[in-house]
Amino acid sequence: MNPDEAPCTGGSDPLDAAIARCYRHLGEREHTAAQLRRRLLRARVDPDIAERALEAARAQGYLDDSRYARLLVEDRRRIDGWGVERIRQALESAGVERDVIDEALAGTAHTSELEAASALLRRRLSSAPRDDRERARAFGILIRAGYESEVAYDAIRAFGGGGGGDWLAA
Repeated sequence: MNPDEAPCTGGSDPLDAAIARCYRHLGEREHTAAQLRRRLLRARVDPDIAERALEAARAQGYLDDSRYARLLVEDRRRIDGWGVERIRQALESAGVERDVIDEALAGTAHTSELEAASALLRRRLSSAPRDDRERARAFGILIRAGYESEVAYDAIRAFGGGGGGDWLAA
């Protein structure tokens, strides 16, 4: 049996056991409230107890969806080169509320998106795209990483692969 799914039992107070489970998960890595709630409910913690445990973790500063969102934005941008749309999808799937997502992404202007997209191309490609096929490949890399098409096109041009013709149709 997966330890996350093991029932939260024992001689201790159920709330204390649920809080301890929260802290154990948070000690491994950051989680959102939605992620921890799912883990607690999978472990068959009473829903009211689970909510009280989450509130205790929030009150002590260990559970913070805003912090989770900021860290994910920074890490996915810096480490993986993700664009805004892919980061937004990851935050939504982690259960982060829309206003928290918008706040975490507020500082990602076109200029910083362009810089991040260009950096991703420099890491992934050995040289600037020389023909329409290579430009289309670079465009696909950026779109899959979550960049808007305008940012992807500008990044390819900045990287030296602007070229002529209608290479987006290739």
